[in-house]
This record gives sequence, C-alpha cells and structure tokens, in this order.
Amino acid sequence: MDRKLKNTIGLLVLLFLVVVTGVLYNFLYLQDQIEDKTKKIADLNVNAYNTEDLLSQLETLERRVAELDSILALRKYNVPPEIPQSNFYDFINKISFSFSTDSYINVEYDEVKTETNYNYFSYRISGIAYYNEFFDLLYAIEQSKELKKIDKCSIDNNVNVDDDGIPHHKVSFALTVFTYFANSDRFTSNKFVENNLRANTQYDIFYPLIRDQIPANVDNLLDVQTAQLLALIPDGAFITDASGSSFVLWEGDQVYLGYLTQIDYNSNQVHFVLNKGGIIEKVTLLLSTDNN
Repeated sequence: MDRKLKNTIGLLVLLFLVVVTGVLYNFLYLQDQIEDKTKKIADLNVNAYNTEDLLSQLETLERRVAELDSILALRKYNVPPEIPQSNFYDFINKISFSFSTDSYINVEYDEVKTETNYNYFSYRISGIAYYNEFFDLLYAIEQSKELKKIDKCSIDNNVNVDDDGIPHHKVSFALTVFTYFANSDRFTSNKFVENNLRANTQYDIFYPLIRDQIPANVDNLLDVQTAQLLALIPDGAFITDASGSSFVLWEGDQVYLGYLTQIDYNSNQVHFVLNKGGIIEKVTLLLSTDNN
C-alpha cells in the first residue's frame, strides 16, 4: 500500500471519529440542555406580556404610589429614614435666626438610641432668650413635620440690665430633645413640606407684674407728674411740664409711662393712665394750677 493511500484512509478515519463525536455530543450531552431551554422558552411564551400590558401595569403602580405618598404627606408628622445629625443643627439655626442679638442657643449632640422599629438622636439645648422667642423654639420643635419631641425641660427667670439702665426680662432654659428616624422610608413622604412653625404671641409669664425699675424718659415725652394744663384747643390740649417744654396732645397720644385717654371740654379736664412699674394710676389735670 503506497503512502498516498495510507494518508487518505487516515483522514477518512479521523473524519469519521469527528462526526461520531459530534453526534454523540449533540444527542447525549446537549439534548438535556436543549430540552430545558426549550421548556423555558415555552413557559415564557405562555406567560409573556406585551408592551401595552406592561405600560398599563406601570401606570397603575405609579398611581398607587402617588396615592400612598399623598396620604403620608397629609399626615401631621413623618418619621424620615436615617438622617444626618447636621439636620437638627440647621433646623435650630433657622428657628433662632430672627431672635434678638442678645439671645443665644447652644446645641450639643448627646447620643443615638435604637428601639425596635425606630431610632432617635438625643440633643441637649441650652440658652437665654425672651419668653416669646423661647416659646417659638418649643412650638417649632413640637410641631415640626419630621418627628421631634422634647423629653425634659427646665426654665428660670433671667434679668439683664443694659447700658441705659433698662431691664430686659428673659428666661434661661435647658432642654433634652429627641429627633426620630426609621430604618426604612415607610413612614415618610417623598414630597416633604414643613408644617407651619409660626406660633402666636404669648403672654410673658415671667414678666413681673410690679417692677422696681421704671424706664427712663429717653424719648423726652411729657411727664404728667410735673405737668400743667394751660389750655384746651380744638386740636387738643396745650400742656407744659416742669422744664418749660410745651406739648399739644390729643386723645390716645403717648406720654411718659402712659397715654392721654380723654379730653373733657365740659369739665376743662384731661385724663391720663400711667403704668408705674406695673401699678396702674389715673391722673387728671385741671385747667388751673391744681393737679389731682
């Protein structure tokens, strides 16, 4: 057998082995995978949704999400997901921005506590402010949309006398405040709108009813105690004081420590109401040198 014939027979044998191996691989090894893929394709074809169905489901879910979000937004309080500590400092700065320049607030982070369904930061707040400023701070904390609660509160009277000798009655305070946050976003709305944090003006319970300090007459108003009624004119009452200064006043005009309340043309009298450190006094001037 010549060499050419041997090579031909060898190539035929090699080709036969390749064909047999390919057939065995396709029918023995790949057959199971082909059947599995074919079954999955059939399942997908049975359960397949067209594009319109998917878009319709998406619109339905979006409407449902918007409804739930609006319900959460209408709630007075929300518990947000985890928030940075700096948020509370920013909140206090916004509330105290309009406070007087001689009022101040200190905020100190204390700790974070973990409960079953929520967590909260604890802060210590201290400072000195006018009573209505302090009340605004309490109101804003308690009424804030993101849930905050005052745990402890202590206040005391504080009196500061300025360079003009005018006393300023304030309160010193110390608070412990909790700011709550949740482990998920289930309790908050995507459309966050803060509640109305503006409080109505309150009566200052720390302001003394009777005071031993009487403010100075820095505006050079009429001092009724040393005044004399000189004449009643159509435009009002013509009055002078001990220093020789003259004033023409009408009902409702301000005087030192009070107001002119009535001009009685029939009796030739003018009536005043004065507030002398919390003691209300009525003073009447006659059209003569006699003062009652």
